[in-house]
Amino acid sequence: MIYKTFQLKKIPDKTIFYLLYGKNEGLKADCINQILEKNNGEVFNYEEKQIKDEIESFYENILSNSLFESEKIIIINRASDKIFETIQDLINRNITNIIIIINAGILETRSKLRSLFEKKDDLVCIPTYPDNNDTLSKLAVIFFRNENISISQENINLIIEKCNGDRNNLNNELNKIRNYANDKKKLSSQEILKLINLSENYEISELIDNCLALNKNKITKILNENNYNNEDCIIILRTFITKAKKILKLAIKLEENKDINKTINSAKPPIFWKDKEIVKIQLNKWKPDKIIELIKNINNIELEIKKNYNNSIFIITNFILEKSRSEINN
Repeated sequence: MIYKTFQLKKIPDKTIFYLLYGKNEGLKADCINQILEKNNGEVFNYEEKQIKDEIESFYENILSNSLFESEKIIIINRASDKIFETIQDLINRNITNIIIIINAGILETRSKLRSLFEKKDDLVCIPTYPDNNDTLSKLAVIFFRNENISISQENINLIIEKCNGDRNNLNNELNKIRNYANDKKKLSSQEILKLINLSENYEISELIDNCLALNKNKITKILNENNYNNEDCIIILRTFITKAKKILKLAIKLEENKDINKTINSAKPPIFWKDKEIVKIQLNKWKPDKIIELIKNINNIELEIKKNYNNSIFIITNFILEKSRSEINN
């Protein structure tokens, strides 16, 4: 049965199979997060190709039950009609205590997978169409209201124009603004323009990811190829501390279960498939006590920058290069 994205709350609680398809990756991610919030269980992420190559282990995971697991949630990413027969087989088995979310790209009208989910009442089919500017503007307004940040509609329009109708781009821009604003209650047009133009350089997120992965060669390249200024430094630090706290949470969980793949796959919100490899590297590099020490160091660096604003770039660059050369777990 077809559901609109705004009808997620109307979906019956015991639904097992979900199909999300379309180009709007940001909207699909939002829908998946809503489904995860509604259901408790250990999350397992698969690629369609991975299932085809490892079909026996996939079925073993699907069909095996544990006294310690109340429910499993299986997410199949980058799916297509190639997975149709496997999904049809699972439907025929009448499986329970499991939720299967199929994250597909564009599916044509004649798609067998799409046709199956559209026609059966107990299957959920959610098409995700591109967002228009009005939708993105409403999402931005809700974000700034929740963050208690005063901003004009003109500045919201500047942000929306930068997103090219992509909700993922909007989320990236809003995250940069959240990291920058911290306790600020109002942002100027000049600040907004500066923030949304940061994407012309390497994403600051990429800089921090490689620092946490201790990839000093990539960090050196990013720093050499970009012209960060003093205003960027606070955003860099806020992004750094946000990511460090996420890695701390995962590292603590990893020490409990001793299984890095399980830790990554069960993360909430889910870790996007393309980020999993670098997160795995980061978890192999950092132990909880060292991350706690790093977070304290970041807070100290922020205080130092506020006292020596004109030397911000020098301070943050030295800090990042120092951390990227650390051998913290040897």
